[in-house]
Amino acid sequence: MSKTELNEEQRSILKALYNLAEPSGCKAIGGASDLSWRSVMGKMRGLKGKGLVESPEKGKYVISEKGKEVIS
Repeated sequence: MSKTELNEEQRSILKALYNLAEPSGCKAIGGASDLSWRSVMGKMRGLKGKGLVESPEKGKYVISEKGKEVIS
């Protein structure tokens, strides 16, 4: 299995989600990752498509097990 390639912003988002204990919206993720919420929002679809984040409820995100493996 190839290593998932992520840019710095994607990596920051995953690390922020890892540190946020509960499902979080783009504003909270942005605050935790020093990115604008718009930037976070733009990256979420790609991260979700790669299976690195999950959305347990509309507009809220958590890091997946695969996402945790990628940043560990």
